[in-house]
Amino acid sequence: MPKVRTNRTRYPQGWELIEPTLRDLDMKMREAENESHEGKRKCEALWPIFKISHQKTRYIYDLYYRRKAISKELFEFCIEQGYADKSLIAKWKKPGYEKLCCLRCIQPRDHNFNTTCVCRVPKHLREEKVIECVHCGCRGCASGD
Repeated sequence: MPKVRTNRTRYPQGWELIEPTLRDLDMKMREAENESHEGKRKCEALWPIFKISHQKTRYIYDLYYRRKAISKELFEFCIEQGYADKSLIAKWKKPGYEKLCCLRCIQPRDHNFNTTCVCRVPKHLREEKVIECVHCGCRGCASGD
């Protein structure tokens, strides 16, 4: 008989400290996915999902880079398991992208005239004071704000 393989993941040390918060965010994500999107524009239905994903990634980023509360092993485990977005964290480490909301806002192919999203414009340079990004619902993620 062949051996039975179990897919038990070994959690690194310190996982028990961040697990309750990540579990709460996962529950919020499930609620956002199952939420009714009637009466909303097509793009507005995804905004809560982008927001929660950003929140999870920012939580792990802050724990590792700002507060230095988790180990490198735990940080890499969170990225491997999909709790955080690796490419968004890479952008946050670069100057000028510290408050970036999502990667779609900086991709010129997704916008008119091959520019970045309107939420990347600093607040003092905007003609309209209240704006929302079409992709993720962000109201401003320029690092100069």
